[in-house]
Amino acid sequence: MQVLDIYAGKNALARIKQEGFSADLFDYMLGASGGPKWFVLAGLDRYIFSEFFAERTRPLNIIGSSAGAFRFACFAQNDPLSAINRLADRYARTVYSDKPSAKEITLKGKALLHYVLGENGCQEIIDNPIIKVHFIVAKCKGITQFEAKSLQMTGLLASASANMLKRKWLEKFYQRYLFSSPNSDLKVNDPNCMPSYSVQLTAKNLPQALMASGSIPIVIEGVKNIDGAPPGMYRDGGIIDYHFDLTFGPQKGLVLYPHFYSKPIPGWFDKSLKRRLPHASSYDNVVMLVPSDEFVASLPYGKIPDRKDFESMPAEQRIKYWQTVLSHSDKLGQAFKHMYDNQNIIENIKPINSMA
Repeated sequence: MQVLDIYAGKNALARIKQEGFSADLFDYMLGASGGPKWFVLAGLDRYIFSEFFAERTRPLNIIGSSAGAFRFACFAQNDPLSAINRLADRYARTVYSDKPSAKEITLKGKALLHYVLGENGCQEIIDNPIIKVHFIVAKCKGITQFEAKSLQMTGLLASASANMLKRKWLEKFYQRYLFSSPNSDLKVNDPNCMPSYSVQLTAKNLPQALMASGSIPIVIEGVKNIDGAPPGMYRDGGIIDYHFDLTFGPQKGLVLYPHFYSKPIPGWFDKSLKRRLPHASSYDNVVMLVPSDEFVASLPYGKIPDRKDFESMPAEQRIKYWQTVLSHSDKLGQAFKHMYDNQNIIENIKPINSMA
């Protein structure tokens, strides 16, 4: 069974054919939103974080929203393998009451974050000279900034309606903020011309920014007045950048993107808009690592985990299922390592335009 599919954009494919496949080809890495969907990628993260980029000598910009931001907070710590295993194990074992409030879920999220970062994680991330993190957060505007559920719902409906008409109109309700490692020169280019704002990470605002990046509206409380950032309410980065429709600079390297789906969705509100696809140009320099359909079919229940599992399964059943997926995900990391070590990745790459 082939467990891993590899896709490459046209520029990425041309470079790989000319230069071969190596870690040095990449200057960027992406981590998408999606909550526990990430579990299917854990094995890839274990290999990529601890081995694939282990000999890196120049900066690697890693850009994540929501679950992707949490993963990348592990990557930039001194022992990324231990950190990613802490995240996977604690997240998988999280249990809520039958009808948890936003306060309960928020407190569990903060406890998870504290466990993953430990005593020194924040400073290790900030001091890392090679792995440069960028956490995407959505700053709320207008009615979306309020915590009351009725107002939040009204704001969500209004922003979803605006987004349905034109993605750029999402900026009437949210602004993209990147909380970035010090001394980073990352440039973000949005084909929809939505601006990006940058804030430098510090030991004080890093946990706040991370928590905000995963603060799903209604479900989790937003984070107000992040230290060093403009006053206001900050929520889940996936609202704007769910699976990404962006290009990056100024470096000319490729973008490595382990992703649970072969067809990215630009923003959170685009999930139901079948015709809303990322611009092809946003994926010209991207190499995607994706679990094959066969691999997903082999998992318990024939699917990858998602947040609905909290509601549809008793805790014991869900935890066993999620831990099984985490264990099986190592097959993806092993497959990528095998292809890389044997230099036969080029034989397995599919053009990204074949995903449509």
